[in-house]
Amino acid sequence: MSMEGLRAALAPTAGEWIAERLRGFGSTVACNVPTGFAAYARVLHPVDLFAPPADFANDPAADPAEHSATLTWTQVCERTGRTPHALMQWRSITTPASGVQLPLSSEGRWDEVNVQEGTLEPPALSSLLDVLAPFTGEQECHHALWEGYGWLTGASSFVVFAHADSAGGPPPAPPRPAQVPPQLQQALAAPRLSLPGRDYLLLAGPLRAALATGHQVTDDWFDPQSPNLLWPADRSWCLASEIDFDSTLIGGSVELIEAVLAARGLEAWAVQEEDDLGLFADTLNP
Repeated sequence: MSMEGLRAALAPTAGEWIAERLRGFGSTVACNVPTGFAAYARVLHPVDLFAPPADFANDPAADPAEHSATLTWTQVCERTGRTPHALMQWRSITTPASGVQLPLSSEGRWDEVNVQEGTLEPPALSSLLDVLAPFTGEQECHHALWEGYGWLTGASSFVVFAHADSAGGPPPAPPRPAQVPPQLQQALAAPRLSLPGRDYLLLAGPLRAALATGHQVTDDWFDPQSPNLLWPADRSWCLASEIDFDSTLIGGSVELIEAVLAARGLEAWAVQEEDDLGLFADTLNP
């Protein structure tokens, strides 16, 4: 269930050190993850590829999931004729180079691929937590969620399509929205962690409880949301998934960052505090 293993932090003091080490609100690494770490990495969010077969539109029984896959950003660059590098931007690498023929969206970008912004999907998050675990041990971690997600404060709503059975019986009853976890209710009532440009709900618990953050829509339907900020009690590393970024940043020791860069299941690049990840900062793929 959502928020399992977490408890609400009733005061934001555990995260106030972050504000002191951010360089304001902006698109550089130092504006999103605290300065002062020995090294930094950018973990690119996995790419979802949806490429239907030619007769897909004529086959109403076809399952879109059977025609989807996961790519890396480097593989996208191979298809679009772009250059992979640490500061590449999604809109730049999905705009095909001259002469490359791909299905395009109305904005001129390859429309069969997509990447999630503001959240690291569970498989990649799990791989990252595996890397962080030896550097963290059993100490408590702090998990912060941006306060602006609609599911945090609004009532759950969804559309259900149903039909009567062949015997003329009534359609099945729609699922009931899940109850808001008590620790989330407590976090909503507590003071926020206030950082430049963003305010956060703060929870605490073990490292791998990061896989339990998200929206429990119904008892059987969980929509994951990775923590927007995550760090251990000793502040030896800090992870940031800014809501408008398609990558996750992490600062820590040289050894930790080397482990992130070498991890299977992750596509990561070394970055520096001053590096810009703004929308138009990709100078190699204009």
